[in-house]
Amino acid sequence: MGRARLYGVVAAAVGSALCLTACGVGGGGGEAADDRPSVQQTSRIECAEQGKIAASGSSAQQNAMRHWMREYQSACPGVQIRYVPLGSGGGVAQFLRGATVLGGTDTALKPEEIAFSRDVCPGGSAIDLPMVGGPIAIGYNLEGVDDLVLDARTLARIFDSEITRWNDPAIQRLNPGVELPRTSITAVHRSDGSGTTQNLNAYLAEAAPDVWPYPKEKAWQAKGGHSASGSDRVASEVLHTDGAIGYFELSFAKEGKIPAVRLDTGASEPVAPTAEAASKGIAAAADVGAGKDMTLEFDYRTQAPGAYPMVLVTYEVVCATGNRTDVLPALKSFLTYTASEEGQQGLSRIHYAPLPEKVAAKVRDVVSSLS
Repeated sequence: MGRARLYGVVAAAVGSALCLTACGVGGGGGEAADDRPSVQQTSRIECAEQGKIAASGSSAQQNAMRHWMREYQSACPGVQIRYVPLGSGGGVAQFLRGATVLGGTDTALKPEEIAFSRDVCPGGSAIDLPMVGGPIAIGYNLEGVDDLVLDARTLARIFDSEITRWNDPAIQRLNPGVELPRTSITAVHRSDGSGTTQNLNAYLAEAAPDVWPYPKEKAWQAKGGHSASGSDRVASEVLHTDGAIGYFELSFAKEGKIPAVRLDTGASEPVAPTAEAASKGIAAAADVGAGKDMTLEFDYRTQAPGAYPMVLVTYEVVCATGNRTDVLPALKSFLTYTASEEGQQGLSRIHYAPLPEKVAAKVRDVVSSLS
């Protein structure tokens, strides 16, 4: 079995949650389908006539994915899509096992993962397609405090259990005039492999390297704290725990009415996590991918006015070549929609950052070449 054995055989439980074979997703037999989507007259979306897409991954994008699926399937009733928010690590693992045809991850594939993907992408390998961006909000629950400023060094010390009370002098210096209670800090992190964690690690490692010694990995390695699986559960822990602080995509903060920290980046004013502020950071990112891969590299130390530096982009992981013919038309149709102006324009209303048009246009070009 080679590389595939390293990722194991898909368990029955995973299959029941993800694999839609029993509903007609599986099976590569039959005649090859035409991969040119047909046009539905009632929508600007170019719909595939039929198809079933099994997908899983990043919980940071689950609210965006829910929005896209609702809009797309309303216009294209012949296509069924299942997205399970397992977290970035789970999404990549399921894709590399062949359990899904699309994986959502908040960090690009590693070289060894691209190598493993050749087992599920006959004649090619997987690529990363940025699809949705947004700020990582630092949400908190502190009675009587509805505006809080922190910087990278202080955040690093909080999440590494070096600052344990809210009235610590380091926090007070950043919030003059604010009456901070002596409440104990409950720092909540992800228990599952998470691209959101990896992006937070990358931000702290770049912006506060002398106090954050941990690698830019999906697994949490700092000391102490509480843990929860998925962005939704981290947000829930913060919402229901006095003195808590945690990290999650902005839409979860908005949904739960959880106040979010403003970051002191060294600019003239602290920056709040907003879709607009995150888009400024994404627009400045460099495309460092090879070939059709579109990995982006961010500047976490930016001090540009109004730019929020703690951002992430969720990538959709797909095979550049070797996609199943029974899935390819629906996959291309759906991803063309999500990267379109129509697919991106509604994201800011649900607190995501739309892709800059130059990035979205390149994504659409790559999607059109999938085979």
